[in-house]
Amino acid sequence: MYFVTSNKNKFEEVRSILPDIKQLDIDLMEIQNIDSKEVVKQKLLQALEYVDEEVIVEDTSLSLECLNGLPGPFVKWFQNDLLVEISEKLGESNAEVKTIIGYAKNKEEMYFFEGSTKGTIVKPKGKLNFGWDPIFMPEGYNLTFAEMEDKNEVSMRRIALNKLKDFLYKI
Repeated sequence: MYFVTSNKNKFEEVRSILPDIKQLDIDLMEIQNIDSKEVVKQKLLQALEYVDEEVIVEDTSLSLECLNGLPGPFVKWFQNDLLVEISEKLGESNAEVKTIIGYAKNKEEMYFFEGSTKGTIVKPKGKLNFGWDPIFMPEGYNLTFAEMEDKNEVSMRRIALNKLKDFLYKI
């Protein structure tokens, strides 16, 4: 089974939960759609063009309450500084991050697993090497994802991956 990503940090997070997973290091074209599940479905279909084995892909979105859920799946096109500035200017920093994991045995058999974590957008703290981790502080914590040693224990990706893992062990 392959996890399709060119992001080594994401791969390490996935491998910590699914140790036998292999990485398929390619960049998939990401359609622009407000529906993350549709984004994941299209990634699965593309990934299956590269390998004839089971594949896993993911899409993570970050939604700001002050922007009625935007940027959502378009988060990669927003700079972290812009997200902090928007949040500060509008006086609202509540946010939710969601990951949808897509698993496909083939083009006809696809499954989707979602995980979410609520929190707030804060000024950057911690390592600046993994997306918006330095500006997202999950509820109940005084650290950003970038500052946490145990981020993978509470992250939205972990929640979605645990659902996938449970599913895989049942089949």
